[in-house]
Amino acid sequence: MPDKHTGQTMSVPWALQMKAVSTEDPSHLVQALTGGILGCGGWVLGRGANDTGTVSILFEFERQVCVEIYTLLVAAGLELSQNGHLRFTELCQCTRSNQVDCGSEIASIDLEVQTFPVEMAHIPALSKLTEP
Repeated sequence: MPDKHTGQTMSVPWALQMKAVSTEDPSHLVQALTGGILGCGGWVLGRGANDTGTVSILFEFERQVCVEIYTLLVAAGLELSQNGHLRFTELCQCTRSNQVDCGSEIASIDLEVQTFPVEMAHIPALSKLTEP
């Protein structure tokens, strides 16, 4: 939305980019995340998977459901990066502390998930991929 004083577009305060890994099948993961986000009242703006197993999903939701969205991501089998966990925790705590003022504000998540077959999930080098 334009700011009357500067003529510039204001950014979404909670626009987060996150990385994760998962051993889920990419097509199943896209379906599960999409259904869960929609079920929480969110909006999926873009989604897809490529031949290398990378799943990308861009979605938004009202901040009042941030705990449900966070729970959904973990329940879907995502291993978020340390930074992803920290930022989502910060979002949930900030929202809880200011529920009246910001509960209906929109949060935006640009999520990239690298999927791996189950047999590769325990290779130590792969854990480094989840760092920011």
